[in-house]
Amino acid sequence: MMNPMTDAPAPADVEAFERLVAPHRDELLAHCYRMLGSLQDAEDAVQESLLRAWRSLGKLDDRGLLRAWLYRIATNRCLSAIEQRGRRALPMDLDADATGGEIQWLEPYPGSSPETTYLARESIEVAFVAALQHLSAGQRAALILREVLGFSAAEVAGLLETSTAAVNSALQRARRALSGIGPSQRDVLEGIGTSGVEAIAARWVAAWENGDVDAIVTMLADDARYSMPPLPQWYRGTGQIRAFLTGGPLLSRWRFLPTTANGQLAFGTYLWDDASGSFVPGGLDVLRLQGDHVAEIVAFLDADLTRFGLPPRLPA
Repeated sequence: MMNPMTDAPAPADVEAFERLVAPHRDELLAHCYRMLGSLQDAEDAVQESLLRAWRSLGKLDDRGLLRAWLYRIATNRCLSAIEQRGRRALPMDLDADATGGEIQWLEPYPGSSPETTYLARESIEVAFVAALQHLSAGQRAALILREVLGFSAAEVAGLLETSTAAVNSALQRARRALSGIGPSQRDVLEGIGTSGVEAIAARWVAAWENGDVDAIVTMLADDARYSMPPLPQWYRGTGQIRAFLTGGPLLSRWRFLPTTANGQLAFGTYLWDDASGSFVPGGLDVLRLQGDHVAEIVAFLDADLTRFGLPPRLPA
């Protein structure tokens, strides 16, 4: 596949390779995101994995094995990245006595999981991806490959170059660690229905844009949580959240635009900036719903709103 005159791939070969891997690119990105908890790191891992696949494609005898082969390369790349960078976290995941070192924060993922079929209902949700970060790298890989992507235990063992018994043991420990995750947002949103979700979104937008703390608090579950990575502080319960909002965010003027992130209801938030005479990005708020109440808000303050189909700023 290489041009002997330049030792570089011929354009036709590149196009053929792109067509070959294109059906798998989005699902590989979602896989690497689950493993790493970072969209940027996931994109880097996919790019490096496809480069390695290109260089080694001649070793793949059966094109029917392409998907598993790509997942093997991508998973190994993620395992190496985890060794180098550690795990991602949300503010409420930090140990109270944690000291030193730069914190790697979990990042949001645009839209929903791209796989058309998968077994884990929580596939890409914030709570699920955050919980994965508490698992060892091997447990994380085994759980995702087996229960999200549907590989058999024997296939996972082959991908990870270990035994089926080791995979099953890792799965048991991973399942126990993730047993406390609540119902999937997919089920919650389906239960509420499209019109119900739209009504919740409209109430949330109106409450924030009107600076109505009572309306916001009324929509919260009693034990709701509010965090704002990269800030380490977080708040729990309507009392703490009310005090925080009235003493900080609600002193500004806001505009909210609904979107989706991690398969959940989300909002691009914009706050008024006198210097530019416009509303500038304030973050991406990803909501976890509990019935018609908001159980958690994770405000990713550094999120690039354009990645979520939103404008870079809003006019006055």
